[in-house]
Amino acid sequence: MKQTSKARMYSLALCGVLSAISAVLQFLEFPLPFIIPSFIKFDFSDLPALLAAFSIGPVYGAAVCLIKNLIHLTFTQTGGVGELANFLVGACFVLPAGIAYRFLHSKKGAVIGSVAGSVLAAVISFPVNYFITYPFYQNFMPIDDILAAYNGIFGGSFTLVGALLSFNLPFTLVKCLLVSLIVIIIYKPLSPLFHRFTRK
Repeated sequence: MKQTSKARMYSLALCGVLSAISAVLQFLEFPLPFIIPSFIKFDFSDLPALLAAFSIGPVYGAAVCLIKNLIHLTFTQTGGVGELANFLVGACFVLPAGIAYRFLHSKKGAVIGSVAGSVLAAVISFPVNYFITYPFYQNFMPIDDILAAYNGIFGGSFTLVGALLSFNLPFTLVKCLLVSLIVIIIYKPLSPLFHRFTRK
């Protein structure tokens, strides 16, 4: 159903609020040094994006991912490379989730979409890291030092491909699944607020 002007304005406003929250959460990142090298941080900034994808649509969810990274660009330490990678992985997470929920508007649809999005984000994280993120890292840190950070965790002997498959891909999957679980728990209590105008 086509949105009314009032509903469209509310959707844009909600997208803006969720983008701001997402940007703040992105700054509250923290390392998990016993699980993955400390230069890779954990944060919950995709949580508002997933809420947007469920409440106002998948495109809005991807927009939250884009806007939070545009905000973060003003503080970037990676020349925009980290923000680009974050957007690509985040969009691959929330778009399938939002699309599935739109067609199967139920908790089951939310679960199916979130799992599908989590898997896609994890899979896409491999080429994103291999072709975008880590070539940038190597401008500042030799590849041997990067691999040493991985090998030091479990005393392994990883190549970059092995490290990304053994650490980064599962890390992204678990991160997205955890965000999905939180959103599925809190979405129903929040949905009346989200849909106050969008259903009119």
